[in-house]
Amino acid sequence: MNLQQLRYAVALAEELNFGRAALREGVRQPPFSQQIGKLEEELGVRLFERTTRQVRLTAAGEAFVAQARNSLAHAELAAEAARRAGRGEAGRLAIGFVGSATNLTLPRVLRRFRARYPGVQVELRELTTAQQAEELRQGLLDVGLLHAPLAGPAAEVLSTRTVARELLLAALPSGHPLATRAPLPASALAGEPFVMFPRRYGSALYDQITAVARAAGFEPAIVQEAVQMQTIVGLVAAGIGVSIVPESVARLRRGDVVFRPLSPATRVVTLDVTWRTGDPNPVVRNFRDLFPTP
Repeated sequence: MNLQQLRYAVALAEELNFGRAALREGVRQPPFSQQIGKLEEELGVRLFERTTRQVRLTAAGEAFVAQARNSLAHAELAAEAARRAGRGEAGRLAIGFVGSATNLTLPRVLRRFRARYPGVQVELRELTTAQQAEELRQGLLDVGLLHAPLAGPAAEVLSTRTVARELLLAALPSGHPLATRAPLPASALAGEPFVMFPRRYGSALYDQITAVARAAGFEPAIVQEAVQMQTIVGLVAAGIGVSIVPESVARLRRGDVVFRPLSPATRVVTLDVTWRTGDPNPVVRNFRDLFPTP
């Protein structure tokens, strides 16, 4: 028994004429009649009573055709579900992101993605760059927003594309003596206590920040570590120390923290979309394609 035979049975039940039913299905009458005969032989019952003048359904035929219609409807639903999944319009997408991505890039792209692909279930997880790289490698995440370049085993199996570029800014308590200076010479931060994230959570960004300090002739005096950018900014507001952060963090708009451009102009840090190299998942491809070229 196959779907073609189910369609033929339904067509014959509705037309009650072999010639018209065959024409409706786009086949000649002899092969159409042969398929109906094979179906009845397989089932071991007569589905249709045939006379020289008419065709009518038997009781077995009525029961069979009712279920055949349901089966054909379910088959079409299954086919459409497969087509939608193949186009990346359905399924699940696990996204990792660094905290600074929520200040501009991620909300904008998520709005577009959810509007275009409402059938995709999105799971969001705030993770450091290092955590994302490892979870992407293990298949626990589908795509990440992090700071490249990557290091370690994950770098060998992941691909990245830059989706945003931003400057580094100094973050200071609003009452700090340096808070009114703009731009702020990076060398003025020498001797200040720093709040920073541990290097193991994002070596690329960490190294870019410390490179700014070293170019100004000092090593950051780190007195407190925190993992997330929002926490770092909160500790700066509490007067624990100062920090250097991506400019998107300034969108937090806290009244107790000021963000100042540094001089000389600091190097640009990147936000990068990252995925497993060769991943065939069309949902991942659709998500990546929504990011504009920076």
